[in-house]
Amino acid sequence: MNQLDALQAALAGEHAALYGIGVAGGKFNGARYRDANDLFGEHRDSRDQLSALVVAAGATPVAAEPAYDLPAAVTNVATGAALILVIERRIAAVYGDLVEAAEQAPVRAFAVERLLASATAQLAWGGAPVAFPGAVS
Repeated sequence: MNQLDALQAALAGEHAALYGIGVAGGKFNGARYRDANDLFGEHRDSRDQLSALVVAAGATPVAAEPAYDLPAAVTNVATGAALILVIERRIAAVYGDLVEAAEQAPVRAFAVERLLASATAQLAWGGAPVAFPGAVS
């Protein structure tokens, strides 16, 4: 996978993450709602940065799908939190691929930053620490 392909894959992952976090966020209130809203903002900013990197590479950014299949129904706070944890695990894998494929230092730095943010979010949403966040076993 080259850098542009990895950027497009990360962008597609961010589109899906935004959809899923939006669905999950509707099940929260109070502090958990604010946490989900903040996470949504982080993913929106990442999406925008990825789009800019793709454009800077001379390509057209991949578009978001109109809807995404969710791994399970989101019916309450617990299933909403579980969905966000799945999203963060999946996006970590995508950013791990971007770290590997990055040909430019700023792209690699961005990918590492997002990989670390995803690892932190996984902990905040009930995940356990792992030695190599983003590694696909």
